[in-house]
Amino acid sequence: MNRAVRKRLPIGIENFCKIRTEGFYYIDKTAMIRDLLDKWSEVNLFTRPRRFGKSLNMSMLKSFFEIGCDQTLFDGLCIAKETALCEKYMGKFPVISISLKDINGADYPSARALLCSVIGNEALRFYSLLKDSERLNAVERRQYEQLISIDQGSSESFVMPDSVLTRSLKTLSVLLEKHYGRKVIILIDEYDVPLAKANEQGFYNEMILLLRSLFEQALKSNDSLYFAVLTGCLHIAKESIFTGLNNPKILSITTVRFDEYFGFTDQEVRDLLAYYGLEDKYEAIKDWYDGYRFGNTDVYCPWDVISYCDELMDDPSAAPKDYWSNTSGNAAVQHFIEKTGCGLSSAELEALTAGETVLKEIHEDLTYNRLYDSMDNLWSVLFMTGYLTYRGRPDGKLFQLAIPNREIRNIFTAQIMTLFKSNIAGDGESLRAFCDALEAGRGADVEQLFTAYLGKTISIRDTFVKKPTKENFYHGILLGILGYKNEWYVQSNKEAGGGYSDILIRIDSESTGIIIEVKYAEKGQLDSVCQEALKQIRARGYADALKEEGYNKILKYAIACYQKKCRVAVEE
Repeated sequence: MNRAVRKRLPIGIENFCKIRTEGFYYIDKTAMIRDLLDKWSEVNLFTRPRRFGKSLNMSMLKSFFEIGCDQTLFDGLCIAKETALCEKYMGKFPVISISLKDINGADYPSARALLCSVIGNEALRFYSLLKDSERLNAVERRQYEQLISIDQGSSESFVMPDSVLTRSLKTLSVLLEKHYGRKVIILIDEYDVPLAKANEQGFYNEMILLLRSLFEQALKSNDSLYFAVLTGCLHIAKESIFTGLNNPKILSITTVRFDEYFGFTDQEVRDLLAYYGLEDKYEAIKDWYDGYRFGNTDVYCPWDVISYCDELMDDPSAAPKDYWSNTSGNAAVQHFIEKTGCGLSSAELEALTAGETVLKEIHEDLTYNRLYDSMDNLWSVLFMTGYLTYRGRPDGKLFQLAIPNREIRNIFTAQIMTLFKSNIAGDGESLRAFCDALEAGRGADVEQLFTAYLGKTISIRDTFVKKPTKENFYHGILLGILGYKNEWYVQSNKEAGGGYSDILIRIDSESTGIIIEVKYAEKGQLDSVCQEALKQIRARGYADALKEEGYNKILKYAIACYQKKCRVAVEE
């Protein structure tokens, strides 16, 4: 296909109408509309990790159901084949659609004001209909004015007392039903973000009370409601926020129903790659971004797949990388790693990083203020936020948990390395001994001390990753240790001679240069792999640059590693 006529990749675009009208590639998830209507629940709560298409699907639902919608948006899509359904439901409902993802105040008053603005702006969207509607009486019009009342000191700050705010979505529903003569659909995207932010800032209890009242009014005692859809990352415990709500349908990552509508299936990824002429990148994309399991369906992370394909369009040689961490922090993994030895065994963590599974009980209903209270909760948090997935079929609440793919494994490895560096920072005596032995060319002492350090961290075993990635892990440990010597100039993967040495060290005060080549011994053949590394240093001339710069002493180290063992060879 001529690149000039290809559709653009929708990087970060969550607006269905924009994707469909401005020439962006769209993976068809509209069959979700049919299933939502056929498998009816009045209140539907979808929980999925971030970046799996929740907001785009909510935009799609709004575009389909809302009165006055552009029906051509769905031409050629799966739902358009359901002609009777489209005739009955498309463009037939008033829709209230809000996203709570930006409710991120530093304190409760700020967060509350943001919530008022979100709801006020949504109410303002119906101004031309409701302000002078002949179907509303004077009292009802005053009720509407309370929803759109703006602080005179700010053009963006909506003012609602608690009595108005907690009933705001219900009030708007009632007014819209009276104006249109049709019941209302309510869409609430990222419903749990205000709770996550409130927990971080210390006003969790106040936010819980506010949202509980808001949701109960809108979703329980609301005769104007046709149905509602909520999305979020976690299923917040019913007693925390959904107290009294009549059986919301929880559609979590373990639910088979709707399992194919969040994330990209393997066939969808193959079709996308074929469209852009990137079929040769399939294996790399599968290795890095596949591995999640929702219900009975294996899926890729859409954000990662689209981001990488976008880079490949400009640079066909671009390597896969971590796009996940750029969307938010990885606090859950950090808390998890820090529990090593205190509820989390190093054997369990090593099994996960090796691509193996760990059997754990998962609790899908949590509260944000208790996420990190116990090791059991942490396993559940990592599972529901996408850092862990499951293999096989669960046995009740027992799941075989695994790290889904290489991208997430790298996040775990980076946190392991961060903890390792933090732990060794106070071990000045051993660090000094290692660096002194390295500078003096005492290979046996270097081997003994490095082996001791390997015993303090997590080993990388054979079943999950390829050899270069394992070597990078040991490479990282060495760099963490060498960071102790501020006066040494340490370079990683520096171009030298006929290639790149793993680590190159210049000690100008002693006119000493050190070259380190790290190898992973796949079958535990440490001695032979060590000699292979020395041969590589000689053959590729890694020491040539140091010789030209006039260093009097050049030490060439080969370090072969296998799990928590190593072998060191050195020559001048």
